[in-house]
Amino acid sequence: MADMIKLRGVKRYYDVGGEIVRALDGVDLTIKYNEYISIMGPSGSGKSTMMNMIGCLDSPTEGTYEFEGEKVHEMDDNQLASIRNRKIGFVFQTFNLLPKLTALRNVELPLIYANVPREDRLEKAKIALEKVSLLDRMHHKPNELSGGQRQRVAIARALVTNPSIILADEPTGNLDSKSGAEIMNVLDDLYNEGNTVILVTHEAYIAEHAHRTLHILDGKIKDDVIKNKPKTKITVLKKKTPA
Repeated sequence: MADMIKLRGVKRYYDVGGEIVRALDGVDLTIKYNEYISIMGPSGSGKSTMMNMIGCLDSPTEGTYEFEGEKVHEMDDNQLASIRNRKIGFVFQTFNLLPKLTALRNVELPLIYANVPREDRLEKAKIALEKVSLLDRMHHKPNELSGGQRQRVAIARALVTNPSIILADEPTGNLDSKSGAEIMNVLDDLYNEGNTVILVTHEAYIAEHAHRTLHILDGKIKDDVIKNKPKTKITVLKKKTPA
């Protein structure tokens, strides 16, 4: 598989009340096309900063970041916004749907920002909703949908621009176990269809869906574990209990 993302010597420091916080402290990372990666770490480990860096929501203090050959570390805010819109589909824990818009209109939004003509927008939005089995709910507003359905709308919105990666931040955090299982099955299916999926979580039983897990600690990649095992459909997310 070809390389999609390359981080080399990436550091991200913040000045918090005169104290320097080393959120990322020398990260080297290569992500190839059609990988399924989970990023784990305790609070304050740097996993959120890693997500922001990969998602082009932030730029390195030091080091280099290349995304499909584009030098992200040299980009200004407008260029970062462009790469986010073109190449990255975001799925957040809190859904981030606009309450006054229907599911269809929420999914359309990234295409509006990309100046896609209305007829094309509608067609692409419907295709994205169909992928997450929500075409029959496209005229419903978020308050008329369950939590799992709202997250599926958010996934459809992430898919609608045909991005290079799907970046999901705690995608099951606000869901019950049954709805969470549905969302993880959707993400598993997207990976199996050839998409690159990056999942940020603090739950090991969620991270197990991925084929590669990065453990972040003190701003560094502590472990990079690759596993290959077949995936099966799940109906309920279950935490593993200690033996």
